[in-house]
Parts: sequence; C-alpha cells; structure tokens
Amino acid sequence: MYASPSAATIASMPPLSATVVCISHAEGADGYAVGQAVAARLGFRLADDSIVVDAARSEGLFPEALSLAEHRNAGKRIEVDFGRVERTEDLRDLIAAAVVRTAEEGNVVIVSHAASYPLAPRPDVLRVFVTASLEKREERVADDEGLDAKEAARRVAESDRGRAAYLERFYGVKRELPTDYDLVVNTDRLPIADAAALVAAACAVGGGSALGDHLRDRVEQPPGH
Repeated sequence: MYASPSAATIASMPPLSATVVCISHAEGADGYAVGQAVAARLGFRLADDSIVVDAARSEGLFPEALSLAEHRNAGKRIEVDFGRVERTEDLRDLIAAAVVRTAEEGNVVIVSHAASYPLAPRPDVLRVFVTASLEKREERVADDEGLDAKEAARRVAESDRGRAAYLERFYGVKRELPTDYDLVVNTDRLPIADAAALVAAACAVGGGSALGDHLRDRVEQPPGH
C-alpha cells in the first residue's frame, strides 16, 4: 500500500536529477502525447504496454490475461490460462513489480500503471501529473473520438472514476492529491511541446546541469530582476 513520504523523508532526499519520469494523466489532458514528447526530448524510451508484457513474461502468463487485473470490474480471482486461476491481488503485485524493474533500468518515461506511487521513494524519479480543466478535457475527447458533448462528458467522468478506483485497488490511495507528484502540468493553454519542455527541465533541476543551474538562478533572483 502506498504511503506518502513524510516531511523528514522528503527533506533528506538528495537534489533531483531524474532518470525515470512517471507521467500520470487524466483523460483528455494529452498526457500520453506529453509523455511521448518528453521521451523524445530526453532520449529516453517510452514504457506503457511493455510493463504488462514484462510482468506476464516473468510468470509465463498471457499479457491479455494479466491486463484483466487492471480492470475496474475484476473479481478476486482471474483465469489466466486454461484451468489456471490466480488471485487478482497477486497479479496486481506482478504489475507493480514490473514497474519497479522498468525504473531500475533507467532512462525511461513511464506513462501508465500509476507508476508514481510504487516509485515514490526513489530519488531518481520525477513524478508528473498532466491534467486540464474538465471543459477542455471533454472538448478534446469529443474532437478526438468524434463524440457529441454529452457522450464525451460521460466518457471523461467514467475515466475519472476508473482512475480513482485503480489507485485505491492497487495502492490503497483513497484520494489523489497534487502533493503525490513533483510537478503538475495544466495543458489548457500549454502546447504539448511546451509541457514536455517543462517536464524535461524539471528532470535537470538539482542535478548539477547547466539547465538546472539556470533555473535555480532564475528562481533565486530577487523581485525586479
């Protein structure tokens, strides 16, 4: 179960220099596209479905069967092969373990599986939440999928409920908070490329890079400079 790091734990962490970027995103916020752009900008690989494939391979399962454990309506047990039934909780643990293995390889952007939660204690991880206003999200879903306004609103609401249920099932998170993340990006007015640039810049802050030094200097300048 996920537990937010204490203030003392956060204070003791070394400066951020991320080699792993976790991007959580609300439906219609363009989070996946931001993740793709971040990976391209940093030269990192993008991990999404590959995590379930890795988890399934570790136990000789079919990825399609294992992915059922992520569904909102999954029961307590899932048939993963002919005559082979596994506890859903154990299958979810496999996926969480695959998230950790993916992070250990480094230089990766993870855009699914609520990776920010199991990886929260790691000092090399930047946790990002990409969101937008409800109106903008519904508008994008309607445009992208050719839906009317009512159906788009229903789709977004259903996705939000599914996200909340996923976090509680997997990590015991009853309420997602902005403080669960290091950076929250609102794409209402930010283009995807600009949002990706912000995330990439945040990876460098504290890492001793020229970009990180420049950003800290700007933050530390007194008013009027």
